[in-house]
Amino acid sequence: MTPDPLAPLLAPIDSLPGFAEPVPKLLAKAAGGARLLDLLLHVPHAVIDRRDRASIKDAKPGGIVTWEVEIVTHLAPATRRQPWKVVITDGTAFAELVFFSPARLRMCVPGSKVLVSGKLEAFEGRLTMPHPDHLVPVGRGEVPLLEPTWSLTAGLWPRQIARAMKLALTRLPELPEWHDAALLRREKWPAFSAALTSMHAPTGPADLEPHARRRLAYDELLAHQLSLQWLRARIRARPGRPLLGDGRLRAEALRRFGHRPTPSQAEAVAEIDADLAAPSRMLRLLQGDVGSGKTLVALLAMLRAAEAGCQAALMAPTATLASQHFQTISRLSPVPVVLLAGAVKGAERTAALAAIANGEARLIIGTHALFQRGVEYADLALAVIDEQHRFGVDQRLLMGGKGAATDVLVMTATPIPRTMLLARWGEMDVSTLKGKPAGRLPIRTSVHPISAMPDLIAAIERALSLGGQAYWVCPLREESEQLDLAAALDRFAALRAHFGEIVGVAHGTQPPPERAAALADFASGRTRILVATTVIEVGVDVPGANVMVIEHAERFGLAQLHQLRGRVGRGAAQSFCLLLHAEGIGKSAEDRLRTLRETEDGFRIAETDFRLRGGGDMLGTRQSGLPDYRVADLTMDEDLFHMAAQDAALIIQRDPSLTNDRGKSLRLLLRVFDRVAAMRTLRAG
Repeated sequence: MTPDPLAPLLAPIDSLPGFAEPVPKLLAKAAGGARLLDLLLHVPHAVIDRRDRASIKDAKPGGIVTWEVEIVTHLAPATRRQPWKVVITDGTAFAELVFFSPARLRMCVPGSKVLVSGKLEAFEGRLTMPHPDHLVPVGRGEVPLLEPTWSLTAGLWPRQIARAMKLALTRLPELPEWHDAALLRREKWPAFSAALTSMHAPTGPADLEPHARRRLAYDELLAHQLSLQWLRARIRARPGRPLLGDGRLRAEALRRFGHRPTPSQAEAVAEIDADLAAPSRMLRLLQGDVGSGKTLVALLAMLRAAEAGCQAALMAPTATLASQHFQTISRLSPVPVVLLAGAVKGAERTAALAAIANGEARLIIGTHALFQRGVEYADLALAVIDEQHRFGVDQRLLMGGKGAATDVLVMTATPIPRTMLLARWGEMDVSTLKGKPAGRLPIRTSVHPISAMPDLIAAIERALSLGGQAYWVCPLREESEQLDLAAALDRFAALRAHFGEIVGVAHGTQPPPERAAALADFASGRTRILVATTVIEVGVDVPGANVMVIEHAERFGLAQLHQLRGRVGRGAAQSFCLLLHAEGIGKSAEDRLRTLRETEDGFRIAETDFRLRGGGDMLGTRQSGLPDYRVADLTMDEDLFHMAAQDAALIIQRDPSLTNDRGKSLRLLLRVFDRVAAMRTLRAG
């Protein structure tokens, strides 16, 4: 039996000699896994360069220097609050080591010689080195000239992880190469094992070049893209069924709608129709900016399934959004529509389940309840999943298991940068809606300091006098949701005192019926101002609302600000978005608010937001912040991302089962970066 080339790396971290508990557990926690492979993929985030050996006479404060010096004398502190000082010389001048604890003084015997390395500072005209990073008696050790630094965890010391890495590198096998030789030559990339060695144990200037890190980043990106491209090929190979219609239901829905689709909507419908008519299953992403008309496109796709004599279901992440879709689609659909969500109970739920099972319900709207075990469909042909960023990759495939050959259409109101499309939706075809339906005016966005509150209140009074309605979104506080709630309730009380009973409030900790009632009162016009937390970010559609106030807008992310702004501008009246900020905000916050003021283009906003925040976890449900990569960085390695997507597509096209020589090596790559497990997760969908 052929030995497993990865076997040495699959050994546990606690197999390394010389480490007593809890050090192996702390190493595993820092590395994100308990194997030597996990440890070695925990690459350093920086390398400290200690090669500067300038003499004390020539050294400049601000940098890191390494000296061989003689200890001259100790200077005891005059008070307990002052530090100990040790005078040193290298024969050219004098300097001082500074210690706030006397513990290391025993290594500084006057007359002895030591190697010291640390950051140099200037104090009262003298060169000082506070708390040297290294203090080694001459002849009893060396100072590393290039010293990697790794992310740690509480209780783990840098010297422990450095020693563990050194030992782990001795177990590192030479693995078969999975890249083309021409690519390695062009990019000047070392072999996989050499790249890890260069990262963890740099010895010279060549190891400070980016080649090793970029090699490992590309390995990781290629492994991820291979798993997505493999899934894409598998989906295309699955048998589906053509869905053809005569257009009569669509024509009636458009008559009720009262407007023709925009050119962008018509193009998206044509792309979806082509997928529905094909013999293979559809898996398509429909992305569009807020207010671009995705719901109409989804309805037309669902009616195509109904025209073919089948059923279509639309799944939303929240009951509020599901109810909103139900109201909109019921108004336009010529065929029966059923709502299935957690709030639908008793006889109403029994009737809904029966209508779904016997086929009477042609269109079904709901939450994740739609794919629970007890829900049986007569003939589900199309599943539409809205607000995809609330679900993980595997979840978007679950609806496909409810029918014999179910097509899947995913919608997102968050425009996605091209890199993110490849990262998170690499297994899907993409349709994009640009622009907004006719008759909608641009939203006027302005930025104001919080001190302008009196003027803002006066502006809202004017808007209300003209028949408008206003949202007032309260600030996010990172400390706790309770503080979020307190801020919302305080603002509600202040506005209620000024405007009276026309002010309502909606927040996430309200009982769902109470929150639904608050939203319904605002939608009907019984209240004219709605104070809210971000519960209104999606699923709230009130055409009469034309003012959006976002208090302490500097605390919100750019994409979230854009989503909130999209709650207004849905009617014929001019709409306004007022961004209130604290005094003295930072440059990043200024950039976010300026971007929002200058453009309504969600795709430009998404690109800016992507570069500010990073991407998200591609194969899970974590969709913001840094991506779940060990080495790659989507903003730093954007060029590698596109290379990996192209390479993966070509590999799967030529060798879909990864059985040729390179394919066998690539199977090892998938195992190195745990993408085999990811493929199993996706395959389960």
